[in-house]
Amino acid sequence: MFIGHFAVGFASKRVAPKASLGPLLAAPLLADILWPIFVLLGVERVRIVPGLMAFNPLDLEYYPWSHSLLMDCVWGLVFGGIYYGVTKYRAGAIAIFVGVVSHWVLDWVTHRPDMPLAPGLDTKLGLGLWNSVAGTVVVESLLFVAGVWLYARTTRARDAIGRWGWWGLVVVLAALYAVDANGAPPPSVSAMVTLGLVLEAVTVTWAWWADRHRDVAVSPQGGTPNY
Repeated sequence: MFIGHFAVGFASKRVAPKASLGPLLAAPLLADILWPIFVLLGVERVRIVPGLMAFNPLDLEYYPWSHSLLMDCVWGLVFGGIYYGVTKYRAGAIAIFVGVVSHWVLDWVTHRPDMPLAPGLDTKLGLGLWNSVAGTVVVESLLFVAGVWLYARTTRARDAIGRWGWWGLVVVLAALYAVDANGAPPPSVSAMVTLGLVLEAVTVTWAWWADRHRDVAVSPQGGTPNY
Protein backbone atom coordinates (compact mmCIF):
# COMPACT_ATOMS: atom_id res chain seq x y z
CA MET A 1 0.00 0.00 0.00
CA PHE A 2 0.96 3.62 -0.55
CA ILE A 3 -1.88 6.10 -0.93
CA GLY A 4 -4.19 3.58 0.77
CA HIS A 5 -2.43 4.35 4.06
CA PHE A 6 -2.92 8.07 3.45
CA ALA A 7 -6.62 7.37 2.86
CA VAL A 8 -6.93 5.95 6.38
CA GLY A 9 -5.35 9.08 7.86
CA PHE A 10 -7.66 11.39 5.93
CA ALA A 11 -10.75 9.35 6.82
CA SER A 12 -9.79 9.36 10.51
CA LYS A 13 -10.66 13.04 10.70
CA ARG A 14 -14.31 11.99 10.37
CA VAL A 15 -14.25 10.05 13.66
CA ALA A 16 -11.79 12.33 15.50
CA PRO A 17 -12.55 15.84 14.17
CA LYS A 18 -10.70 17.63 16.96
CA ALA A 19 -7.45 15.82 16.18
CA SER A 20 -4.87 17.36 13.89
CA LEU A 21 -4.38 15.65 10.57
CA GLY A 22 -0.65 15.43 11.36
CA PRO A 23 -0.84 12.64 13.97
CA LEU A 24 -3.88 11.09 12.29
CA LEU A 25 -1.80 10.67 9.13
CA ALA A 26 1.37 9.65 10.96
CA ALA A 27 -0.53 6.74 12.55
CA PRO A 28 -1.21 4.62 9.43
CA LEU A 29 2.25 5.58 8.13
CA LEU A 30 4.05 4.69 11.37
CA ALA A 31 5.17 1.22 10.30
CA ASP A 32 6.69 2.71 7.15
CA ILE A 33 8.32 5.48 9.20
CA LEU A 34 9.94 2.95 11.54
CA TRP A 35 10.89 0.50 8.78
CA PRO A 36 13.46 2.70 6.97
CA ILE A 37 15.08 3.54 10.30
CA PHE A 38 15.32 -0.13 11.25
CA VAL A 39 16.70 -0.99 7.79
CA LEU A 40 19.37 1.72 8.02
CA LEU A 41 20.31 0.46 11.51
CA GLY A 42 20.56 -3.12 10.24
CA VAL A 43 17.71 -4.35 12.46
CA GLU A 44 15.55 -5.31 9.45
CA ARG A 45 16.45 -6.46 5.94
CA VAL A 46 15.13 -5.89 2.44
CA ARG A 47 16.37 -6.64 -1.09
CA ILE A 48 15.35 -5.10 -4.41
CA VAL A 49 14.41 -7.92 -6.81
CA PRO A 50 12.99 -6.56 -10.10
CA GLY A 51 10.07 -8.67 -11.28
CA LEU A 52 9.42 -10.25 -7.89
CA MET A 53 5.85 -8.94 -8.01
CA ALA A 54 4.13 -7.04 -10.79
CA PHE A 55 3.67 -3.87 -8.75
CA ASN A 56 6.54 -4.00 -6.25
CA PRO A 57 10.12 -5.31 -6.48
CA LEU A 58 10.86 -5.56 -2.75
CA ASP A 59 11.85 -8.82 -1.12
CA LEU A 60 11.04 -7.99 2.50
CA GLU A 61 13.29 -10.57 4.12
CA TYR A 62 12.96 -9.58 7.77
CA TYR A 63 10.84 -6.81 9.26
CA PRO A 64 8.87 -8.05 12.28
CA TRP A 65 9.72 -5.09 14.53
CA SER A 66 8.08 -2.53 12.25
CA HIS A 67 5.46 -4.57 10.40
CA SER A 68 4.28 -7.57 12.43
CA LEU A 69 0.69 -7.57 13.67
CA LEU A 70 1.79 -7.82 17.29
CA MET A 71 4.28 -4.96 17.07
CA ASP A 72 1.87 -2.75 15.15
CA CYS A 73 -0.57 -3.22 18.05
CA VAL A 74 2.23 -2.31 20.46
CA TRP A 75 3.25 0.75 18.44
CA GLY A 76 -0.42 1.74 18.22
CA LEU A 77 -0.82 1.53 22.00
CA VAL A 78 2.36 3.56 22.52
CA PHE A 79 1.47 6.27 19.98
CA GLY A 80 -2.18 6.41 21.05
CA GLY A 81 -1.19 6.44 24.72
CA ILE A 82 1.25 9.30 24.25
CA TYR A 83 -1.33 11.23 22.26
CA TYR A 84 -3.98 10.71 24.93
CA GLY A 85 -1.53 11.69 27.68
CA VAL A 86 -0.85 14.99 25.93
CA THR A 87 -4.35 15.86 24.69
CA LYS A 88 -6.82 13.85 26.80
CA TYR A 89 -8.80 13.43 23.55
CA ARG A 90 -10.09 9.85 23.64
CA ALA A 91 -11.48 9.75 20.09
CA GLY A 92 -8.14 10.92 18.70
CA ALA A 93 -6.20 8.32 20.67
CA ILE A 94 -8.49 5.52 19.49
CA ALA A 95 -8.27 6.73 15.88
CA ILE A 96 -4.47 6.73 16.13
CA PHE A 97 -4.37 3.19 17.53
CA VAL A 98 -6.69 1.92 14.80
CA GLY A 99 -4.69 3.81 12.18
CA VAL A 100 -1.42 2.20 13.23
CA VAL A 101 -2.91 -1.31 13.20
CA SER A 102 -4.64 -0.65 9.86
CA HIS A 103 -1.20 -0.61 8.25
CA TRP A 104 -0.83 -4.35 8.80
CA VAL A 105 -4.33 -5.06 7.48
CA LEU A 106 -3.82 -3.10 4.26
CA ASP A 107 -0.36 -4.55 3.72
CA TRP A 108 -1.77 -8.06 4.27
CA VAL A 109 -4.06 -7.41 1.30
CA THR A 110 -1.30 -6.22 -1.04
CA HIS A 111 1.83 -8.15 -0.01
CA ARG A 112 2.79 -11.67 -0.98
CA PRO A 113 2.90 -13.97 2.09
CA ASP A 114 5.65 -12.06 3.89
CA MET A 115 3.62 -10.23 6.58
CA PRO A 116 4.78 -11.48 10.01
CA LEU A 117 2.41 -12.00 12.92
CA ALA A 118 5.01 -11.42 15.63
CA PRO A 119 8.79 -11.41 16.08
CA GLY A 120 10.02 -14.98 16.36
CA LEU A 121 7.04 -16.58 14.59
CA ASP A 122 7.62 -18.19 11.20
CA THR A 123 4.02 -17.80 10.00
CA LYS A 124 3.67 -15.10 7.35
CA LEU A 125 0.56 -13.97 5.51
CA GLY A 126 -0.40 -11.95 2.45
CA LEU A 127 -3.07 -12.02 -0.24
CA GLY A 128 -0.77 -10.83 -3.03
CA LEU A 129 -2.71 -7.96 -4.61
CA TRP A 130 0.65 -6.58 -5.79
CA ASN A 131 0.70 -9.41 -8.34
CA SER A 132 -1.79 -7.32 -10.32
CA VAL A 133 -0.86 -3.75 -11.26
CA ALA A 134 -4.40 -2.95 -12.40
CA GLY A 135 -5.97 -4.46 -9.28
CA THR A 136 -3.58 -2.58 -6.99
CA VAL A 137 -4.19 0.76 -8.70
CA VAL A 138 -7.98 0.32 -8.64
CA VAL A 139 -8.15 -0.68 -4.97
CA GLU A 140 -5.74 1.99 -3.72
CA SER A 141 -7.29 4.71 -5.87
CA LEU A 142 -10.78 3.94 -4.56
CA LEU A 143 -9.49 4.03 -0.98
CA PHE A 144 -7.71 7.32 -1.63
CA VAL A 145 -10.76 8.96 -3.20
CA ALA A 146 -12.92 7.81 -0.28
CA GLY A 147 -10.44 9.17 2.27
CA VAL A 148 -10.13 12.52 0.48
CA TRP A 149 -13.92 12.78 0.22
CA LEU A 150 -14.44 12.07 3.92
CA TYR A 151 -11.84 14.62 4.98
CA ALA A 152 -13.21 17.27 2.60
CA ARG A 153 -16.74 16.64 3.91
CA THR A 154 -15.58 16.90 7.52
CA THR A 155 -13.61 20.15 7.18
CA ARG A 156 -13.79 23.46 5.36
CA ALA A 157 -11.04 25.89 4.40
CA ARG A 158 -10.56 28.89 6.66
CA ASP A 159 -8.29 30.67 4.20
CA ALA A 160 -6.30 30.17 0.99
CA ILE A 161 -3.71 27.98 2.72
CA GLY A 162 -6.45 25.69 3.98
CA ARG A 163 -7.90 25.39 0.50
CA TRP A 164 -4.86 25.22 -1.76
CA GLY A 165 -2.52 23.65 0.79
CA TRP A 166 -4.90 20.74 1.25
CA TRP A 167 -5.68 20.18 -2.40
CA GLY A 168 -2.01 20.63 -3.27
CA LEU A 169 -1.18 17.75 -0.93
CA VAL A 170 -3.83 15.58 -2.61
CA VAL A 171 -2.45 16.35 -6.07
CA VAL A 172 1.17 15.70 -5.03
CA LEU A 173 0.26 12.35 -3.44
CA ALA A 174 -1.65 11.30 -6.54
CA ALA A 175 1.29 12.32 -8.74
CA LEU A 176 3.77 10.43 -6.56
CA TYR A 177 1.57 7.36 -6.78
CA ALA A 178 1.43 7.58 -10.56
CA VAL A 179 5.23 7.79 -10.67
CA ASP A 180 5.56 4.87 -8.26
CA ALA A 181 3.15 2.73 -10.27
CA ASN A 182 4.99 3.36 -13.54
CA GLY A 183 8.57 3.94 -12.40
CA ALA A 184 11.69 1.81 -12.46
CA PRO A 185 12.86 -0.12 -9.38
CA PRO A 186 14.80 1.96 -6.80
CA PRO A 187 18.54 2.26 -7.51
CA SER A 188 19.51 1.01 -4.04
CA VAL A 189 18.05 0.13 -0.67
CA SER A 190 19.73 3.08 1.07
CA ALA A 191 18.41 5.56 -1.51
CA MET A 192 14.92 4.07 -1.27
CA VAL A 193 14.62 4.17 2.51
CA THR A 194 16.21 7.62 2.80
CA LEU A 195 13.84 9.07 0.21
CA GLY A 196 10.94 7.33 1.94
CA LEU A 197 11.78 8.97 5.27
CA VAL A 198 12.05 12.38 3.66
CA LEU A 199 8.73 12.05 1.81
CA GLU A 200 6.92 10.83 4.92
CA ALA A 201 8.28 13.70 7.00
CA VAL A 202 7.30 16.23 4.33
CA THR A 203 3.79 14.86 3.78
CA VAL A 204 2.93 14.55 7.48
CA THR A 205 4.21 18.09 8.12
CA TRP A 206 2.32 19.37 5.08
CA ALA A 207 -0.88 17.69 6.30
CA TRP A 208 -0.49 19.22 9.78
CA TRP A 209 0.11 22.68 8.26
CA ALA A 210 -2.84 22.57 5.85
CA ASP A 211 -5.16 21.15 8.51
CA ARG A 212 -4.37 24.07 10.86
CA HIS A 213 -5.95 26.33 8.23
CA ARG A 214 -9.17 24.33 8.04
CA ASP A 215 -12.13 24.19 10.43
CA VAL A 216 -14.38 21.29 11.30
CA ALA A 217 -17.49 21.64 9.16
CA VAL A 218 -19.74 20.81 12.12
CA SER A 219 -18.31 21.83 15.47
CA PRO A 220 -17.66 18.72 17.60
CA GLN A 221 -18.98 18.56 21.13
CA GLY A 222 -16.57 19.79 23.75
CA GLY A 223 -15.03 22.63 21.76
CA THR A 224 -12.77 22.84 18.75
CA PRO A 225 -9.13 22.45 19.84
CA ASN A 226 -6.95 21.03 17.06
CA TYR A 227 -4.48 18.63 18.69
